[in-house]
Amino acid sequence: MMHSEKETEGGQSSADADTCPSSIDIRPDGGLEAWMVVAGAWCSSFCSWGWINSVGVFQEYYEKNILKEYLPGTVSWILCLEAFFLLALGPLIGKLFDRHGPRWLLLVGTLLHVFGLLMTSISTKYYQLLLSQGVCSAIGASLIFLPPLNCIAGYFDKRRSTAFGIVASGSSAGGVIFPIMVSRLIDSIGFQWAMRATALLILVVLTTCNLAVKSRIPLNPSPFSVKEYLIPFKRIAFSLTSFGNILFAFGSFVPMTYLVVQAVSMGMDKHLAQYLIAIVNGSSIAGRIGAGVLADIYGPFNTWIAVTYAAGILVLSVWIPAANDASTITFASLFGICFGAYAALQPALVAQITPIADIGICTGLYFAVSSFSQLVSGPIAGHTLEMSGGSYLEMKIMAGFLCLAGATFVLGAKLYATGYKPMAKF
Repeated sequence: MMHSEKETEGGQSSADADTCPSSIDIRPDGGLEAWMVVAGAWCSSFCSWGWINSVGVFQEYYEKNILKEYLPGTVSWILCLEAFFLLALGPLIGKLFDRHGPRWLLLVGTLLHVFGLLMTSISTKYYQLLLSQGVCSAIGASLIFLPPLNCIAGYFDKRRSTAFGIVASGSSAGGVIFPIMVSRLIDSIGFQWAMRATALLILVVLTTCNLAVKSRIPLNPSPFSVKEYLIPFKRIAFSLTSFGNILFAFGSFVPMTYLVVQAVSMGMDKHLAQYLIAIVNGSSIAGRIGAGVLADIYGPFNTWIAVTYAAGILVLSVWIPAANDASTITFASLFGICFGAYAALQPALVAQITPIADIGICTGLYFAVSSFSQLVSGPIAGHTLEMSGGSYLEMKIMAGFLCLAGATFVLGAKLYATGYKPMAKF
């Protein structure tokens, strides 16, 4: 593993910081307990990002039923808040993890997530749905999302990216199962019982998560300080990586948000178009697992950079000229592979450039700064669409170049961290 000798906060070299984990703990890189943690983290991913990836089902249902008197943009705030809270609370949750470990975070998160969905099942007004699904359930999902990822860093070193890839496949599985499950249950037993059945499934899966996830990382009971939230951004590699993630997250969530709408406007059958997001999430399973294996061979940064450049190129070269069902489905499949790889490798990027004692707060900060991309990418892309008179070309160009820009900033972080050695494994 290559590291530069550039100075970080307090005079410590980045090389010292990166090698710090070995001095704290020798990680087993396998064994029953380690893989049980991976299984528990998979359950967490299934119920957090897997659930968030199903929001398209609710956008359509709310617009046509419970909230039909509201504009689509107003309805979308419920769903945007879910993704925002999932990531924005990262620094706080990371600090709590560093001080107390994962146990209580997972328990409270499970209760809030399930309670929020049960309250959603009896909600009939906009503010009720906003508070129950957009706030309560989302905060619970955030509490169960980050702690298992941090725990994996204490069990794996050489096989870390593979472990993260397996965990990330849980969100793909949820992104396929939840949209189909919820839509079919709403048609057969109604919205209220569909939400209750979903809450029961999530409760069962998260019970497994609570039982399986453990941490080997020593607690870091330092008092709260604003300064400690700023220190990671003084590390150039971390700052470049975080900013690159902001740009790529913004660009990549444009097709995730508008792929179905654009396909229908192009003439695709509505029933077929509803499966596009499931296709993206389904194909992302291969990207998530495959990226983890490749990252252990070539390095997480090298793999992340390659797949994010590929995603930007796909948007510009495949999505823009897509003019029929076959080309749109092809784009959904290929983009899903790249998007899955991108999502799977994010924790590995942070772990590569962060001392393990700070893994909780740094992972939280990394995800938190990208939460604003989740919050505003859809509305800004929609405004671009309106300004262009309904043409999707400008929006697609914006998305493609943002993906490429994000990849370029992370490439800069890799070059800085390796002493400007482009071929180094990192």
